[in-house]
Amino acid sequence: MSLTTREWHFMQRPVGLPAPETYKLVERDLPALQPGQCLVKNLVLSVDPYMRPRMDDVPSYVPPFELGQALTGGAVGEVIETRSDDVPLGSWLVHQAGWREHAVVDAKAARVVDKGRYPISYYLGVLGGPGFAAFVGLFRIAGFQPGDSVFVSGGAGAVGSMVGQFALLAGAKRVVGSAGSIEKVKHLVDQLGYDAAFNYKAGPVLKQLQSAFPEGLDVYFDNVGSDHLAAAVDVLNDFGRVAMCGTISTYNAVEQRAVPVDAVKVVAKRLRLQGFIAFDHEDLRKDFDAQVGAWLESGRLMNPETITQGIESVPAAFTGMLTGTNTGKAIIRLAEDQA
Repeated sequence: MSLTTREWHFMQRPVGLPAPETYKLVERDLPALQPGQCLVKNLVLSVDPYMRPRMDDVPSYVPPFELGQALTGGAVGEVIETRSDDVPLGSWLVHQAGWREHAVVDAKAARVVDKGRYPISYYLGVLGGPGFAAFVGLFRIAGFQPGDSVFVSGGAGAVGSMVGQFALLAGAKRVVGSAGSIEKVKHLVDQLGYDAAFNYKAGPVLKQLQSAFPEGLDVYFDNVGSDHLAAAVDVLNDFGRVAMCGTISTYNAVEQRAVPVDAVKVVAKRLRLQGFIAFDHEDLRKDFDAQVGAWLESGRLMNPETITQGIESVPAAFTGMLTGTNTGKAIIRLAEDQA
């Protein structure tokens, strides 16, 4: 099948927040399929915090984006042509060739998901990377146990909104989240069921965290880093655990201003701080699918989303996600009639 598509190319490494000149929307002809490949019409795209560090030319757990090349990210699409026996025509495929309307995808690097069982965007949120990161970080890295008190920074984001709900559903004693607006604080408590939440812009994080946990906390799920991590170390109980998932407070910083963490307290309290990358823990995928699927079907788990429409909206949606305008998972919908 001969097809011309549109995709966002990476044109300039940003300093601070990405600017319009960071990207260019390009038309190009797609190559013919090779054995084992599929042609996918993307229906929903994802923008996620980890994409911003990939725009810097520094080594990390994934290579930086290349200038002049198409950007990539999570997507779910419908297979409109296939040369793979494992991927039927018309199926839904989760893959990493986002930021474009169509993609040629290697079947081995993608995953077929149930078509119609859940809204398609769920496979980029609660059943996708953010949900899986929340599950891995909370249950394996932090070693959550029923009765733990849990603090989640970035509690209204794609990962944070899952962490808090998972902890509550699994028997947490108390769950508190931080967020960047009064509206998000209300969302965490009124919609997601958090026991409490606070606006980190309203005052020092340490004082607000001490007030939220007068008896201390056991688990901190870190999406922010910086002052949130330093405050959590101060408030954590002995043998507390920290799952370090992200440091979004630093991603757009022009100057890196490190916030010191009290290492004496880390030692004295016998704290465990561990960074993690979710894809190192694929052995948990079946447990994740089963448990989170059960919570969804029970009606007790919500999947908050902020949805924008059209391929043209991707850069603005990305910047909005980085600056906290989204609640829950940031999704770009390419097909207007898609569930």
